[in-house]
Amino acid sequence: MQELDRRAPAPAGWGLELIRVPEKADVHLRLRLESVMEGVLVTGDLDVPVVGSCARCLEPTEDTLTLDVQELYAYAGSTTEATSEEDEVRRVEGDFLDLEPLARDTIVLNLPLSPVCTPDCGGLCVDCGQRIDDLPADHTHEVTDPRWAALAERFASSPGTPGESTTPEEN
Repeated sequence: MQELDRRAPAPAGWGLELIRVPEKADVHLRLRLESVMEGVLVTGDLDVPVVGSCARCLEPTEDTLTLDVQELYAYAGSTTEATSEEDEVRRVEGDFLDLEPLARDTIVLNLPLSPVCTPDCGGLCVDCGQRIDDLPADHTHEVTDPRWAALAERFASSPGTPGESTTPEEN
């Protein structure tokens, strides 16, 4: 058994539309490598910084993900290698293990599809586009029913609307 505690720079392209791992950011790997009958069992966790935009309000967001990993790297000629498809199992190559695909798959598959800046983020106001969390609690917009909009526009522009006097009153 061997324990690894290493930091490695993240390559470009680890991310999704709204969230990603910054290129050359430190990925902290804390792994335990154990020799088993079929190969080398890699277990442990990794810490990785992520940056992106909130899916609700589009504010920048940063976080650090801590993810558990467990993967078997099969020896050449092992039963696991013989009974698995080529892309289903990772292989020990000589005396080396390529840990980058393990880290990439673990990180990218665990990134949130819709990251949020806070769990209770209100998003954006649909009428004015301002961030709801920054607006006062009594923030409202006068909404006119679109079916009555033409009629309301006509009365607003005509000088003789009901209840209005067009001539000055005399006492």
